[in-house]
Amino acid sequence: MSPQLGTRRIFGLETEVGIALESPGQLGPEDVARTMFRPVVSWGRSSNVFLPNGARLYLDVGSHPEYATGECDDLMQLVAHDRAGDLILQGMAENSERVLQEQGSGVRVHLIKNNSDMAGNSFGAHENYLVHRGISLQRYTDVLIPFFVSRTLLTGSGGIVSTPKGARFVLSPRADHVWDSVSSSTTRSRPMINSRDEPHADPEKFRRLHVIVGDSSRAEPAVFLKFGATDLMLRMIEGGVVFGDIKIAHPIKALRAVANDISGQEPIELVSGRSTTALDLQERFVTAAQNFVEKSGDESSSIEQDRRVLTLWQRSIDALRQRDLDALSADLDWVIKYRILDRYQQRTGASWADPRLQRLDLAYHDLSPERGVFQRLEDSGSVNRFTQPISVLEAMSRPPQSTRAKIRGDFVRQAQSHNIEYTVDWVHMRVNSPPTRTVACRDPFAAVDDRVDELIESADRAGR
Repeated sequence: MSPQLGTRRIFGLETEVGIALESPGQLGPEDVARTMFRPVVSWGRSSNVFLPNGARLYLDVGSHPEYATGECDDLMQLVAHDRAGDLILQGMAENSERVLQEQGSGVRVHLIKNNSDMAGNSFGAHENYLVHRGISLQRYTDVLIPFFVSRTLLTGSGGIVSTPKGARFVLSPRADHVWDSVSSSTTRSRPMINSRDEPHADPEKFRRLHVIVGDSSRAEPAVFLKFGATDLMLRMIEGGVVFGDIKIAHPIKALRAVANDISGQEPIELVSGRSTTALDLQERFVTAAQNFVEKSGDESSSIEQDRRVLTLWQRSIDALRQRDLDALSADLDWVIKYRILDRYQQRTGASWADPRLQRLDLAYHDLSPERGVFQRLEDSGSVNRFTQPISVLEAMSRPPQSTRAKIRGDFVRQAQSHNIEYTVDWVHMRVNSPPTRTVACRDPFAAVDDRVDELIESADRAGR
């Protein structure tokens, strides 16, 4: 029997990356994407595959490689598997560059882990949280929309946005591409929360909360805070905590206002007619979370992780209220980037519209360890890192050991090692060779399923 939500939660992160080229000649991003995925197609017979570490790797619309972590039930586990995805994608990019150069092209390939390109296109960093089916989606969204609007102040990636009125620095480049609070669409009317009902689990028990308002994060503390604070909010909602007067009158207008205000003090109009600010909303949420955790009486190891989230959350709010960006310059992406760009402006006199600043903005998100700005900052110790490099390397090939990702990853590995034809998705594992058989694993908390073990064994016996 699975543990109840509230003590464990399933997390997942889907990240699309952009392709940028130097000296492309006649090549375009689609040529590079095809080259990147050619080895994947050769063994997986598709550009949409699941890996032995439980993750999904595929080529999305617009030649965007996308990596979706396997199911994680721990924040540090999630951070490690997100970083593993970066390494897997970067390895594919380096291989494609080598192949193309051997073919006579002088192209240099850059994978950019951000959320928009110079042509105005946006691509996503989607957060997934398993939540209770028994609690209405409306109950979740009534609280989460004010939280996500104000969370931008803490977890935005920062960036330069160019408009006919000029260029400016914003906390979240993604914010300008969001047009609704809740919707089943992901592109035509891009919402903060996608309500399409795909739980990838027992639909009578669970719902998958699909959050698409966030930015791609490079800094590990930002990923940790983004998911940790959201998890605490979900647990408070599920625990019946009342938050009072927080409903925002015009959420999209407020989201844009927060994204354009590094002080966090821009007034946000509430449905009640009162006004608040992003800082005040976040202060209300973190105070509620502190009370909730301390009253829970939980003395398990998870309480230490909760307290670590709360410490970073409160410290971030305090620093922003005091306008002390130095205190956050090793933790939050937009602060790290703003300081880099601001120093460059002071040294050169460049405006926000200067192409050199825009290239520096992009370079922050470059996944290359040699060419990317963020990686050099992390390697020098200028930004904080929560994971150990060995745990990230392990996550590239080993699935999370406490969730369904282990079943899936082990199935893929064994099927490949035995040359068994198979099909797999988030829930189903199928052996295609006679006698065909499919197993549905609807419990994402389960890390063991004897039916899947028998599936491999029977297919192996039949193939002898």
